[in-house]
Amino acid sequence: MEIIQIVGLGLIVTILSLIIKEQKPMFAFLLAAFTGIVIFLFLIGKISSVIQVIEDLAVKSNVNIVFLKTILKIIGVAYIAEFGAQIVRDAGQDSIASKIELSGKVLIMVMAIPIITVIIETVVKLLPA
Repeated sequence: MEIIQIVGLGLIVTILSLIIKEQKPMFAFLLAAFTGIVIFLFLIGKISSVIQVIEDLAVKSNVNIVFLKTILKIIGVAYIAEFGAQIVRDAGQDSIASKIELSGKVLIMVMAIPIITVIIETVVKLLPA
């Protein structure tokens, strides 16, 4: 079970970080950031398989692949922005973390414009003239 490995790694690094933080706070932060990256890399394979299944379902159901790819990019931006903000917040920089989150939201809005446009056009076509 992968979650046991992830939680175990997290607990070990947390204990090490708390011990090291007294003497070398910068090293404790780097250890935490590195651990976050290792966990993320561990999950890349799982994420890839989920994306493949979703793409297969979209092809079978005749969903426009452009919309699917846009939605997957939006989800990716959300996860990356959250991950980055958490690391920056761990370093004690809440204001920069907030800016990262805001940037992620703006980028999501920009990427969603084509989908919103199609939805609005579809609704307008359904309305009686």
